[in-house]
Amino acid sequence: MAKNNKNIASVLAFEKKLVPSDGFMYGTTWEKRNEVELAVPLKLQEKSVRGTISNRLKAAIKNDPLKLNAEVEKPNLQRVDSCALAMDQDTLKLSFTLKVLKGVQQPSACNNQAFNDSYTQAANNYIEEEKFIELGKRYASNIANGRFLWRNRVGAENIEVQVKMLNSEIERAWRFDATKLSIRDFESSTADINDLGQEIAQALAGEKDFVLLEVNAYAQIGKAQDVYPSEELVLDKGNSKSKKSKILYSINGIAGMHSQKVGNALRTIDTWYPEYEDVTTGPIAIEPYGAVTNLGKAYRNPQAKADFFTLFDRFARGETLENKNDEHYVMAVLVRGGVFGESDK
Repeated sequence: MAKNNKNIASVLAFEKKLVPSDGFMYGTTWEKRNEVELAVPLKLQEKSVRGTISNRLKAAIKNDPLKLNAEVEKPNLQRVDSCALAMDQDTLKLSFTLKVLKGVQQPSACNNQAFNDSYTQAANNYIEEEKFIELGKRYASNIANGRFLWRNRVGAENIEVQVKMLNSEIERAWRFDATKLSIRDFESSTADINDLGQEIAQALAGEKDFVLLEVNAYAQIGKAQDVYPSEELVLDKGNSKSKKSKILYSINGIAGMHSQKVGNALRTIDTWYPEYEDVTTGPIAIEPYGAVTNLGKAYRNPQAKADFFTLFDRFARGETLENKNDEHYVMAVLVRGGVFGESDK
């Protein structure tokens, strides 16, 4: 369907449909992980350390032994936050809740009725055909495999993820051994993952008003080992060496993980980008341009016509996308939410 000025929404926004809470961190032991009262909230600790010069130096300094020695003698003083288990604790407990909402076929803001009608029809067709089963399974897999633990997942001897549905009329629970589940792909699945995915899919498809999940992950990382909460982005650090160089996140004194970081892990389901088979990156987070900031790369380049806006413009105006995976990707971005208005100039 051709694009024309009568079918352009300059104001277009979607509310996110996966709504995680912040993650709260506790210390416990693996043997007694199910005894909730023994889980102790983890606190941040401040350290003052004297580091060494380790950055690249100018040629005039590094090629002159006297200047190099003088530079090395300068103290690299740092104040940083850290967080660790106690000596009698060997297991990190990370807790958060996740609400899954319906209504992805209805923009929260749209100033063009023709566009709204064509998009709603396309979204309803997708829901009728796919019922969000593939997306639900992938979100469930990222809960089950503990991807949201991020660095805390590395080097853990055991990882168990317990999921409980908090909807008042339903009592359901699942338990997963995350060490047996891959975070590189979504090929392996279990009956429990499919079951949890079905609950998520039903909420996204509007078969339920919402689903509210409580997630508790236990990672046996070793006694007194460091754990890794989210790091705060401090824009105004200034030049004062008395300021902290690393500030970690806490909620009312409890070490925590940003809800944005939890959400990023849950939506790391994009294996449909063009270079997936040729790179070792694995799944990437659902983003309009496939941005992976730590690699400085956008895997969905508009020149390849694989970015969200190129696909969405066609999908929302009633065109049939050649690849069903492109439809999954477009709907996943809309589940993520965002502002997607198009200039009518």
